[in-house]
Amino acid sequence: MANTSNNKINVPEARAAMDKFKMEAASEVGVNLKEGYNGDLTSREAGSVGGQMVKKMIESYEKSL
Repeated sequence: MANTSNNKINVPEARAAMDKFKMEAASEVGVNLKEGYNGDLTSREAGSVGGQMVKKMIESYEKSL
């Protein structure tokens, strides 16, 4: 099975920063995320990484107000 992704970044230059942000969020919630394919993660683990990313983005926005 080919590794295809429907995720699109609106600003391609931001990909490296978004990957770093995702890795930081994963380490904060204790999920062992690796470069490339992470299909072995449980839904709970993947959701906790995404949730942590959203939480940090909201905190950043609130601080800018």
